[in-house]
Amino acid sequence: MPIVNRVADLHGEIAAWRHDIHAHPELLYDVHRTAATVAAQLNAFGCDEVVPGIGRTGVVGVIKGNRPGGTSKVIALRADMDALPIQEANDLPYKSTVPGKMHACGHDGHTAMLLGAAKYLAETRNFAGTAVVIFQPAEEGGAGGRAMVQDGMMERFAINEVYGMHNFPGLPLGAFSIRSGPVMAATDNLTVEIEGVGGHAARPHIAIDPILVGAQIVSGLQSIVSRNVDPVEAAVVSICTFQAGNADNVIPQTALLRGTARSLKPQVRELLRKRIAEVVEGTARLYGAKANFTLRRGYPVLSNHERETAFAAAVAGDVAGADRVDTDMAPVMGGEDFSYMLEARPGAFIFVGNGDSPGLHHPRYNFNDDVIPYGTSYWVRLVETAMAA
Repeated sequence: MPIVNRVADLHGEIAAWRHDIHAHPELLYDVHRTAATVAAQLNAFGCDEVVPGIGRTGVVGVIKGNRPGGTSKVIALRADMDALPIQEANDLPYKSTVPGKMHACGHDGHTAMLLGAAKYLAETRNFAGTAVVIFQPAEEGGAGGRAMVQDGMMERFAINEVYGMHNFPGLPLGAFSIRSGPVMAATDNLTVEIEGVGGHAARPHIAIDPILVGAQIVSGLQSIVSRNVDPVEAAVVSICTFQAGNADNVIPQTALLRGTARSLKPQVRELLRKRIAEVVEGTARLYGAKANFTLRRGYPVLSNHERETAFAAAVAGDVAGADRVDTDMAPVMGGEDFSYMLEARPGAFIFVGNGDSPGLHHPRYNFNDDVIPYGTSYWVRLVETAMAA
């Protein structure tokens, strides 16, 4: 089963929805315009139920199938709505109208494709259970997926399985990629506050230089992955912010480091936490400084369920051809809060190729409208196949 003919007919309309969302990016939970647009569209499609305000600003639509041999099965499909705090560098007719904000991760495309699937499913209802479409806020660091789960979404709508999708720059247009088990990393954020003894740059011997201490800590942290983590396991420790001082002849009193630790297994996640604390505290003590280390646990590992992964791969193969579905993709060390939904219900997260484009979170990234027929058809076929009778 290739691209759905009706979806191909809707391509221009779905792209127009995306362009409108792209031009009006909103961050985290402050997606009021986008959520209102989504809710209005779902109501216009004739969904059986449209519920805003799930997980603060999320929107859920319910579509009941009318195929004979009905079932009580409920399949949920999820898209994310929020943008990023990035200044867009593209010169597009529909470029961002909001300074410092842009859809640099393709959530505009995800939302539009799921809207397209909702329109088709509400028109045809050629399935025997219930389809639930989830439009989530705050994926970019706000844990909107967790907020929706904690708001009782799974129980309220009696969801049995849940599926997600994300575009992937560099993957050929319309190709799909998936794997069972860990797919995306746990993402923890670390902060190191160093206190030394400030002084004149010409008299470092009577100061305790927090910049030197910070530099040694950064260097030491890099040994954790190379010397403490099993080489066949995946882990990342990156210091991304180093703040200290404001004059070229003053040794500052304090320094601040911020970064991220990422892993694919619980035991590696705990090892990173333990060793980071030991390196930070031990290095500071060695130089006579004080250091306060905090680690804020972020999104858990996104882990696909085996049966649902095989099913999702088969549906993707029906749309794009089996030879264009990689079922053993390498895990990605980025984070994704769809992980909370997969902790609550069985399901799978799949990637669809965005073609040769700038990477995610790049100021020149743009979701490829040619992906729309593939992604929307995938959603449609997934529902119709899962609840054929």
